[in-house]
Amino acid sequence: MRSILRLLPAALLVLPSAAFAQAADPAGSGPIVAALGWLQGTLLGNVATAVAVMAVAAVGFMMLTGRLNWRFGATVIIGVFILFGAASIVAGIQSAAGGA
Repeated sequence: MRSILRLLPAALLVLPSAAFAQAADPAGSGPIVAALGWLQGTLLGNVATAVAVMAVAAVGFMMLTGRLNWRFGATVIIGVFILFGAASIVAGIQSAAGGA
């Protein structure tokens, strides 16, 4: 049994395709994938974009009039950029890591 466990890493090096994760969704994950798709559509849809634009405008106005701490206002604005730029950020990390 121990000899098999010792050969397993070598076998994975020889056959790297066996070490990769499956590209297809696992069985039974259809409802989860659909729910995540709905959540992504809600967070990045037209209504969310309009709300984010109004939030950034309100935060910017409050920062300019001195009613909001600049640090908190910058945190809100950076958070909106990260939310809407998440797909681009992940694609950049994957390309830098040599992934898909």
